[in-house]
Amino acid sequence: MNGYQITFFTELDRRHKGKQLSEWIIELALELRLPGATKLAAIEGFGNDRRIHSAHFFELADQPIEVQITVSAEDADRLFDRLRAEKVHLFYVKSPVEFGTLGESEA
Repeated sequence: MNGYQITFFTELDRRHKGKQLSEWIIELALELRLPGATKLAAIEGFGNDRRIHSAHFFELADQPIEVQITVSAEDADRLFDRLRAEKVHLFYVKSPVEFGTLGESEA
């Protein structure tokens, strides 16, 4: 199947509707019945603000976080429509990919 891998970049302390933004995105993916989402914690990075964001031993609030979602073109449209409606300010990368499942189901 062809579609997109979408990666959202945020920080652990960013919030939307009272929740961590990364958790809110994963809950949105569930609500939209997308095939899956993965939350990844990074050690360090910087963005448009040119400020270093990092995870420190005593303070994790500024830790960079990625949420990756791989979806069909139609699902990508539904996801971005919802993010626009929610007025979420968020940097992303959207790359065309081929994806699928191999092997037998474990169930």
